[in-house]
Amino acid sequence: MFTARSFRHAALLAAGLTAAMGAFAAGKVVSTQYGDVTVNSDAKRVVTLYEGALDISYALDVKPIGAITTRGSDGVSNYLGDRAKGIKIVGTTREINLEAVAAQRPDLILASPRLNPEQYKILSKIAPTIVPKSKPHQFPSWTDDTRLFGKALNKSQEAEAIIAKIHDREADIKKVVEAKIPQDKRNVSLIRWMPQGAMVMSTKIFSTEVLANTGFKVNDGGVVKKGSPHSSALSLENLSSIDSEWVFLATMNLEGQKSLDAAKKSPAFERLSVVKKDHVIPVDGQVWTSGSGPLAAMVILDNIQKTLDTKVSYPE
Repeated sequence: MFTARSFRHAALLAAGLTAAMGAFAAGKVVSTQYGDVTVNSDAKRVVTLYEGALDISYALDVKPIGAITTRGSDGVSNYLGDRAKGIKIVGTTREINLEAVAAQRPDLILASPRLNPEQYKILSKIAPTIVPKSKPHQFPSWTDDTRLFGKALNKSQEAEAIIAKIHDREADIKKVVEAKIPQDKRNVSLIRWMPQGAMVMSTKIFSTEVLANTGFKVNDGGVVKKGSPHSSALSLENLSSIDSEWVFLATMNLEGQKSLDAAKKSPAFERLSVVKKDHVIPVDGQVWTSGSGPLAAMVILDNIQKTLDTKVSYPE
């Protein structure tokens, strides 16, 4: 989303950069949502317009010069830590600042699968723009995106290695889950707690794929519509749909945490069996309900491992 004024300004900036695009002619060809794109094999100035693209870049030891903010924040996700120090913000998940992108003079742009044709037309004049074919935040998009962006960044071997590393760790944790938790006790839900109430996350998003790969049975309570990443906000009276054996509960910001603290004092929340069992696991919403990519997967796996180490009391 962008204004007509920003469109015109970005178009002018893009026009000034178009002449330099001939340098990319000798690069590699990458297949994208908008067709084949020729990319310089040694791109140095990378801008990411997708949270997953930023994660993947860092995982492949590439440091982008620009990125969009994460949801519920004025910067990138906290889990990325010092990696993102000094990065320029060029928009949000809802609105890309095309002028800010052009001002970075990128030689490669890694974009979201949701990038529309009008935006793509402008961005592709600024620099080769890679748009994944996969649907955002739905598995197996993170592995597809890692391979796609890895190829664009000339890091295909490294991309395959990190995908394998994550799958190996998922398999190791799954062995522990199957050894320690009875099959009928592996039911789990992922909840995003917002000021207006709890939203049940789909079983078809990035984090729930990782969770399922570790041996848990992810449940959405039947309240998530097909194709939607989450349910509508539930009232306190309708919380029974999230009453799984386990609940990973994510908050995006301070307001969500305050709302959760208030809900915990309500009889409706206290009656949930998952609360009585102390199986509600607080997690970072920027990772679990907004992020994607290898580094986010590692954080999720760390959280699952810690849960097994501290919460599982079933007999060996």
